[in-house]
Amino acid sequence: MLLISPVFVLADPDSLSLTSGVKLEVKPVEVIWNVNDSLYHVPAYDLYCGFNRKNIWGEKVDQTKKVDTTTIHILHDSCDFHSPWVGRLTSGYGWRHNRPHYGVDIKLQTGDSVRSVFDGMVRISRYSASYGNVVVVRHTNGLETLYAHLHKRVVKEGDEIFVGNILGLGGNSGRSYGSHLHFETRYLGEPINPLDIFNINDSTFEVKRDSLSLSSKSFNFLKEVRRIKHHRVRSGDSLWRISKRYGVSITKLCKLNGISRKKTLRIGQRIRYN
Repeated sequence: MLLISPVFVLADPDSLSLTSGVKLEVKPVEVIWNVNDSLYHVPAYDLYCGFNRKNIWGEKVDQTKKVDTTTIHILHDSCDFHSPWVGRLTSGYGWRHNRPHYGVDIKLQTGDSVRSVFDGMVRISRYSASYGNVVVVRHTNGLETLYAHLHKRVVKEGDEIFVGNILGLGGNSGRSYGSHLHFETRYLGEPINPLDIFNINDSTFEVKRDSLSLSSKSFNFLKEVRRIKHHRVRSGDSLWRISKRYGVSITKLCKLNGISRKKTLRIGQRIRYN
C-alpha cells in the first residue's frame, strides 16, 4: 500500500551550472513509501492496517463485541504526557441533550494553545461542519486523540508530532457555542471515555495510570447507543401516529427526544422511540 510521499530537494536549482550562462534545473524527487516503510514510520500501522486520511474517525472496528482484553501502555515516563489544555470541564462523556457526546469539553479562550497529549502522527487536519477545525493524532500505543472546534490549525496531515507540540489554537469553530476544546480518545475508531484514562477537572488534566485495559465493558455506552432505534418522520406523521405504531406513549416520546407535545415535526427528522 502506498502511503506517504515525502519530497526531498536534491539541490538548489540556482546552484548547479554546466557552463557559464547555462543552468541545470533539478526537480524534487518523489519517494514513495511501501508497506515496510509505513510499518516503521507510521504509529500503529500494523494495528490499523493503514492510515486513513479520508474519515475523521478512520476505519471502525466494532469493539462492543470484543472477546479479549487489550492492555494499552499509556506512560513509560512522566515526560511521555502533556495536557492538551487545563480548564473547567464543561461537558462530560455520555448522554447530552438526549444525544451521545463522545468526548469531553474543556473551557478555554480563543487563541489558547492546544497541545498533543502524546507523541504521534497527524492523521487528520481539516475543517468539518460539526467539529470545525479538527486535528486527529495517531499514537504509537494505538490510541487516537481528537481536538476539535479550534480557531486555527498549525499542523498538517502526516506531520510527526512530539508530546506537548502545539496542534492549533483554541476557538469556537463548527457546531459550537462558546470557545472550548472538544477532546476525544478513540481505539480502532471507537470512542473511549477520556475520564477512564485522565483525571480532568478545573485545575488538572493528568494521566490516571500507566496502562489501560480495554474489554467490551469499556464500550458499554456505545452498546447502549447502538441499541437505540429511531423513526424517520414522513409526510402525515404526528407524535400520536408514531406512538401508536411503536406502542410508546407520547409522554415517553417527548421525554426521549427532549420535545413538547406541541412540537411541529419536520419531514426527515429522527424521533427516538426506545
